Amino acid sequence: MTSSTRWLSSEEDETWRSVWALMTWLPVRLDSQLRADAGLSQAEYHALSQISEAPDRIMRLSTLAARSNMTLSHLSRVITRLADAGWLVRSPDPDDGRYTRAQLTEAGWQKLRTAAPSHVEAVRQAVFDNLSADEARCLGLAAARVADAVAPDSARRD
Repeated sequence: MTSSTRWLSSEEDETWRSVWALMTWLPVRLDSQLRADAGLSQAEYHALSQISEAPDRIMRLSTLAARSNMTLSHLSRVITRLADAGWLVRSPDPDDGRYTRAQLTEAGWQKLRTAAPSHVEAVRQAVFDNLSADEARCLGLAAARVADAVAPDSARRD
């Protein structure tokens, strides 16, 4: 150990332990809810929801990877599962064939519409019901700053 180590204060250590617990248990809770209620993983749900918000429900996979905080290889596995289920189709981008895009099918749109209400309720119960409006706002600001600091350049917010 060197004398230049910037040790955490007791308050910082407690904060870090809370962040660690949040990073550990919140994804477990939400993934479990989605699997039980909709037969989807969090990654699958998030990919479907991001595509659903794009014009004509079509998005380049590189854009989707950045918005979903997934590597292209992880996203490729997720997209394969969603395509195999009939919830989206892959196609070359007509504007630039070097890119692949995903388009939500009607079945995918219905799957998402069915899954969303119980997932949003689970998010509300796990996060927002436990915070005041000011705490939720502060959590959002703090989480965004940390996420921006640790995200790869391709995923940074503009």
